[in-house]
Amino acid sequence: MDTGRISRRGVFAGGAALGAVAMMAGERTLLPHSATAGDALVPPHRPRLAPLHPRVDQITDLKVCIRPFRAAGPRLDVERIGDKTIFHNYGHGGSGWSLSWGSANLVVGNVAATLHRKVAVIGCGIVGLTSALTAQRAGFDVTIYTRDLLPHTRSVRANGSWTPDSRIALTQTAGPAFADQWEQMARFSWATYRTYLGLPGAPIMFEDNYILSDKPFDDRPAPPPPAGAPGTMPRATEDFATYESRIRDIVPAVEDIPDAENPFAAPHARRHSLMIYNFGAYGHLLLSEFHQAGGRIVIREFHTPHDLASLPEKAIINCPGYAAREWWRDDSLIPVRGQTAWLPPRPEAPYGLDYRGAALLSKTDGVMIQAVDLDGLGEMTGVGNSFEHPDPAEAARAIGVFADLFARMPMVGG
Repeated sequence: MDTGRISRRGVFAGGAALGAVAMMAGERTLLPHSATAGDALVPPHRPRLAPLHPRVDQITDLKVCIRPFRAAGPRLDVERIGDKTIFHNYGHGGSGWSLSWGSANLVVGNVAATLHRKVAVIGCGIVGLTSALTAQRAGFDVTIYTRDLLPHTRSVRANGSWTPDSRIALTQTAGPAFADQWEQMARFSWATYRTYLGLPGAPIMFEDNYILSDKPFDDRPAPPPPAGAPGTMPRATEDFATYESRIRDIVPAVEDIPDAENPFAAPHARRHSLMIYNFGAYGHLLLSEFHQAGGRIVIREFHTPHDLASLPEKAIINCPGYAAREWWRDDSLIPVRGQTAWLPPRPEAPYGLDYRGAALLSKTDGVMIQAVDLDGLGEMTGVGNSFEHPDPAEAARAIGVFADLFARMPMVGG
């Protein structure tokens, strides 16, 4: 994985007043990698970070997420089945959380062109729930039909950070028109998320993330451009579309950390501020808003598209995520497996790390550690893999990356 740029799926955040956190009474803090325990003080311009020291025996949960990737990008088209009009909204790859509000805005705009005021939403993952809320805000009477509520969907098995072009499409297959649509979704989502900042429980927040490397970032070769004809399956990392430069004016930039200010046992470091989603607080807030606006949730499972004929609503927003491959018979969906390991929360250490193919993010929900690219496969990691059972060995490898990093860190009493 190229850690010299903001990764589309493995960049995590952490940074609310790190210096103040580290100066809590009795806290031991990390010295810069070039410092020694004999140094009297760490200069105040260097971040003082509470160490994490993750261990396998501290795992509280292992979650496996199957990202629904489509080479052409999310499916947002409209089709008719009998007297029903189906508005599709699925296939966001690793960008479902990030683009959820933007794609919902596009889809609900299409629904608004109909004369129907009652709308059904299929699915209660993050895309389904934001679609339902967006429809409510547009004046629709909304019922969600779902097998599982948000806390039990694949959505909450993700890492929960702003990654709007994480395996969202293939450059050649999606074509230039999708880039404009992506930018529209990304900007709308970003603006909507900002309205949730500063609320009780921190449903949405920014934290600093440190991107670490054993080699100079400038030594990393630029990736070659995508080649070949459009297709449905990626063959290499370079086939995946990257659009982050289109929203560079609104997203905080990455910055190099001078050696004298680098607190980690890795010779090269960068830092950026990243938006993250705390699943518990954010999910509870969205579900509460939906119910307070008169929304209804019906627990129901669908097996074929024709099952929709029994619904009373004529307008249906279809947000099944990866389940669309089976129940909608959509073979354009490609599974991309990802696993997260969760450790107890560490509120005194609110920062993230990206190092040696693993990612760590300290959230209010817990410390999340993910094997992003431990085997040097880049964005091809997990592609085509629909195995949904946890792999403890994979989690142990990812945790080991950070256990080793912190073991090499000199410490000083606070």
